[in-house]
Amino acid sequence: MKTWSEMRAFPLAIRLLLVNQLGVNIGFYLLIPYLATHLGEDLGMSAAVVGIVLGVRNLSQQGLFILGGSAADRLGARGVIIAGCALRTVGFALFALGDGLPVLLAASILSGLAGALFNPAVRAYLAAEAGDRKAEAFALFNIFATTGALVGPLVGSALLLVDFRASALTAAAIFALLTAAQAVVLPAREVPASKSSVLGDWREVLANRAFLAFSLAMVGMFTMENQLYLLLPDGARRATGWDGAAGIVFLVGTLANLTLQMRITRSLKERGTRARWVAIGLALMGAAFVPPMAVAGASGTGGGAGRAALALVPVLAGALLLYVGVMIAQPFVMELIPEFGRAELTGTYFGIFYVVSGIAAAVGNTVVGWAMDAGAHGAPWLPWACCLAFGLASAAGVGWLHRLRALPVRAVAVTA
Repeated sequence: MKTWSEMRAFPLAIRLLLVNQLGVNIGFYLLIPYLATHLGEDLGMSAAVVGIVLGVRNLSQQGLFILGGSAADRLGARGVIIAGCALRTVGFALFALGDGLPVLLAASILSGLAGALFNPAVRAYLAAEAGDRKAEAFALFNIFATTGALVGPLVGSALLLVDFRASALTAAAIFALLTAAQAVVLPAREVPASKSSVLGDWREVLANRAFLAFSLAMVGMFTMENQLYLLLPDGARRATGWDGAAGIVFLVGTLANLTLQMRITRSLKERGTRARWVAIGLALMGAAFVPPMAVAGASGTGGGAGRAALALVPVLAGALLLYVGVMIAQPFVMELIPEFGRAELTGTYFGIFYVVSGIAAAVGNTVVGWAMDAGAHGAPWLPWACCLAFGLASAAGVGWLHRLRALPVRAVAVTA
């Protein structure tokens, strides 16, 4: 009930963007996790071609965030959000309608470009509309995103009982509905004429050393958060010997998010600086990998359901700690980003933040993947230890920036 009352306190535009994020994640996760299987098993493509198709989609999104951010600043976030959702409608529909490599590559490029457009634009619009309640708005945003990430794969699994095309067309229909809703509901805002070029905007943001240092410090957050889809599900399956154990990890996290996120954000906002809570959240995210690390290598393939359930407890404890760490840190991270520079460049700051952190997090995920492979040969604790190191390093980085007074400090409520 707390979540819904908080949501109703915001204007209609913000409420729509929250529902939009729910729909975006449902549409994305009901399709993309199953795309590789469709390409390899249904269409008979080689692993190399599958990697190209998936890589093009990821590169189109991660590499073009900066364009989406600049477009939001210069053309208005509303139009960029609508254009992004419309492009993803077309991209996902192409996945359903085409089997040839050129069509699939076009679908990957369009769906990736769509994310590059609407992701920074949505955050810029949300930051502008929320005013002094940015932390609460982004906390709600996190709730709806997490819920969508849980519901999406469940819907996708059910649709795959029909075929992959049913999943793709359903995802396309969701984005089409979101596009129409945004066109009708989101109010247009006047965009002041810019006095500098796009390249000038980029140079201004990239010259902000404090912002770049903060973006790099967030590498640990993105790397650890991605382990909700890689390392933790793998750990749950290995601990229990049951493929369905991964779903329990997502369910526990989503329930915790729904019940705790707003309470955590509202409580912490009144009890200290944002930098302090970001650092604590990152440290807690790192500590989340300690319980699974302690039992890494144990097998739950024997001993019955009771032993499997007991073996799952450390993994679930780690997942819960990770979700709580995200709940603590993420709303304040999103609140900080627009305050590094001019309000006219909010979209550009979000865009470059996601480019820098996305590229660096890809490197971090490569390290975790290597550690998983290496750990399989006698050191199962290794990937968990890597994630612990990422969390502590990121927390130390934010703490260091805070001590240097390099982080924005305005609009921070501090009480005794």
